[in-house]
Amino acid sequence: MGKLDGKVALVTGSGRNIGRATVLKLAGEGAHVVVNARSNQAEADAVAREARDRGVKALAVIADVAKKDQVDAMVARAMSEFGRIDILINNAAIRPHKPFTEVTVQDWEHVRGVVLDGALYCTQAAIGSMVKNQYGRILFFTGEGAFTGGSGRAHVSAAKMGLVGLARALASEFAAQNIRANVVSPGSIDTRRDNPEWYQGRVPSAAGIPLGRQGHVDEIAATCLFLVSDDGGFITGQTIHVNGGTGYY
Repeated sequence: MGKLDGKVALVTGSGRNIGRATVLKLAGEGAHVVVNARSNQAEADAVAREARDRGVKALAVIADVAKKDQVDAMVARAMSEFGRIDILINNAAIRPHKPFTEVTVQDWEHVRGVVLDGALYCTQAAIGSMVKNQYGRILFFTGEGAFTGGSGRAHVSAAKMGLVGLARALASEFAAQNIRANVVSPGSIDTRRDNPEWYQGRVPSAAGIPLGRQGHVDEIAATCLFLVSDDGGFITGQTIHVNGGTGYY
């Protein structure tokens, strides 16, 4: 018996890294999963196959979360396949660096579209099922930089902090429907970096981390499992920092 037997989980941005690890962690506990990628069907299909190897059903769906019509179509496919969505993990994100004075309206809209608007679209599309079934678990991802501040990240930090407010509001509004909403804030995590331009040569490392190492994607996935399972049953509206001790917020 897994901790999530029979539940259905949708994880956005789950073709690789933290999203992939989270899908596989939930699948290992018995959850059927919806794997989402923006454009890489092969990656999404590969993760879905890995999930099925754990004995659950898995659906791979291509959708850009910044586009509401694509989100609605993705959730409609999930509902058609599984009949419900119990767990939503809003993981999809972009983190471009740019000096604040050079941020254009297009830059702002692009970041906000994926990070904040996308999370709102996904949550609005999925929460009806949760209300109907009087059960829901919603997670958002922010990041340490949103709390510490950082040069060249104003637009990203602003969008990420918006997720904290969204989670707190949802936690209050839907508590009576047995729906919990929380935020996971990873520190420096050892992942494959496909967009080095985001970091302007400052590749994340273990420097300054009291535990002396970067985190692993499986540790973030384990945090997600804790929050969406009954183990975290009295936690809602909170931000959980998984950062090796680099900050206390």
